[in-house]
Amino acid sequence: MNKTTRKALDTFMDGLVKRNPGEPEFHQAVQEVAESVMPFMAAHKDYADMSILERMTEPDRIVIFRVCWEADDGTIRTNRAWRVQFNNSIGPYKGGLRFHPSVNQSVLKFLGFEQTFKNALTGLPMGGGKGGSNFDPKGKSDREVMRFCQSMMTELCRHIGADTDVPAGDIGVGAREIGYLFGQYKRVRNEFTGVLTGKGLTFGGSLGRTEATGYGVVYFVENMLQRIGEDFQGKTALVSGSGNVAIYCAEKLLQLGGRAVTLSDSTGFIHDAEGFDQDKLDFLKDLKFERRGRIQEYTKVYKKAKFHAGKRPWAVKADMAFPCATQNELDAADAKKLIANGVNVIAEGANMPCTLEAQHLFRDNGSLYAPAKASNAGGVAVSGLEQSQNAMRINWTREEVDGRLQDIMRGIHDQCVEHGAAKRGKAVDYVGGANVGGFVKVASAMHAYGVV
Repeated sequence: MNKTTRKALDTFMDGLVKRNPGEPEFHQAVQEVAESVMPFMAAHKDYADMSILERMTEPDRIVIFRVCWEADDGTIRTNRAWRVQFNNSIGPYKGGLRFHPSVNQSVLKFLGFEQTFKNALTGLPMGGGKGGSNFDPKGKSDREVMRFCQSMMTELCRHIGADTDVPAGDIGVGAREIGYLFGQYKRVRNEFTGVLTGKGLTFGGSLGRTEATGYGVVYFVENMLQRIGEDFQGKTALVSGSGNVAIYCAEKLLQLGGRAVTLSDSTGFIHDAEGFDQDKLDFLKDLKFERRGRIQEYTKVYKKAKFHAGKRPWAVKADMAFPCATQNELDAADAKKLIANGVNVIAEGANMPCTLEAQHLFRDNGSLYAPAKASNAGGVAVSGLEQSQNAMRINWTREEVDGRLQDIMRGIHDQCVEHGAAKRGKAVDYVGGANVGGFVKVASAMHAYGVV
């Protein structure tokens, strides 16, 4: 980046921070994109003249509302909820709902901004949005979760629709929560439409949606490896998290010849040097999805595995790393450990799990580094396929959905190569490629609409 472009970047970021004070996660997400897009815009003056990036970093609207609900003991609780409708230039707003105490406007703006580019890369007609609440479903009874979801949807239903804004699940919002939310939407609006994705199979859900994000990140890495003449055979992987993304990432690695040796939750991580076979993964699915237990319980059944309380898995020696838990879980110190241990493939299964400093270390090291907006796109891709099935009133087989998912992840990889290979010879800058690829599609639509 030359001095003129660097100055333009610094000026842009200074203005964005002043307009959005106290929102570090949003600043981080924009910084990562702007670093890639600014040199591109310098060569494409029409985008700069239309202030596309400035407009793209301002949400179309943010809806904030309170959610009141009754606990089992009769007390009245109040939470705050948001829906960030970021950009609908290429389709209805699309993005998940997150229920977690850490949810705030900065986090949701970062997620909505990322979602805009991620959705564009899929090639499907979906804009970017995100939402959620600081409600914590952990420790709540099913009835308490139901009452919260119903109260939230009573307000949220005013702002969403199959052709307007289509939420899905995210952290803290699984099949149970989606069922309660959709049931209340149907009750209040008196219509059965594909307004939510991630639904149960008996009421409009898609086969393969639960596995899609975890499978998708592995499919993306498979394309990265194939490009350099390698595959997963015999490779070990560090995986963080223990939700859908992490466990199905581990499952697909197993199916393709690799093996995951770690998983984690908020209490620490487990290390099973033998790797997770299908029986072990089935145990973990029951533990985390059905019983909602803690990851440490795994070591009570599989005695050779070790539990490391309060720690993250990045110091364990392996060939690949898949951060699949949450944002900024892997920092510069962790990145240095991975590089020192010879980990040369890092693929983000969660949204922005690597800090900017960690990301720069991986890129400077020449690692095969897949950013979330590319490698994490499998979930929203199958959500888009669920919307299509709902609109056509049909259901595709699991094999059809998985085949389409593989095609979409291959297409995203090809876009990254197209836009990220020019200045690095044979090495692909997957971050730059994903950012520019997503930007071009959204920016072209915004340019065509004029100043709106």
